[in-house]
Amino acid sequence: MEPALHTSERAEADLTLRVVRAAAEAVIGHTDELTALDQAIGDGDHGINMKRGLEAVLADLPQLQDKPLGEMLKAIGMKLVMKVGGASGPLYGTLAIELGKHMPAAPSRGDLAAAFAAAIEAVKARGKSDLAQKTMLDVLAPVQAKLAEGADLRAIKAEALRAAEATRPIQALRGRASFLGERSIGHVDPGARSAALFVAAICDTLEG
Repeated sequence: MEPALHTSERAEADLTLRVVRAAAEAVIGHTDELTALDQAIGDGDHGINMKRGLEAVLADLPQLQDKPLGEMLKAIGMKLVMKVGGASGPLYGTLAIELGKHMPAAPSRGDLAAAFAAAIEAVKARGKSDLAQKTMLDVLAPVQAKLAEGADLRAIKAEALRAAEATRPIQALRGRASFLGERSIGHVDPGARSAALFVAAICDTLEG
């Protein structure tokens, strides 16, 4: 049997659940937009794949709510790997799993920044990709930099949304979009957009 949580621990656990739920629901709510973005330069399945995986995560939340933060993130990551499919499942799954590996139970801002940096490196390795290649990394890395420099939540959210839009003029060098060459220019990367939606929802929930 799990030990009873103290009041402060319960409050932290409740906040974590609200953050996870808000992030998942934000991306699910933009399924059609993400699908349209991916139809322009990819397989056209990013929106529906993310929706399927995140609905599975939401269904598992009652079983995850009493887990330590790191264990919860690793469980979410495994679910994304199994349910999202395509390239996004392994990439987002790796991000969550690596965050979980490096995240203490009650992380400071410095802990968050360090865990995020480690998770980004794991995503780079998993996707054999780097910055300025029109991927989710083009949002994740600037957000991590803002977090590390001590920016407030509004600035972090603004940076995520700006960084996603900044993928529009980039030529894709990884993924299905790279097959289009210069024709990939002029479109926002769907993975960057979903990453920005995650970050924006997390910031809004924490600020609220």
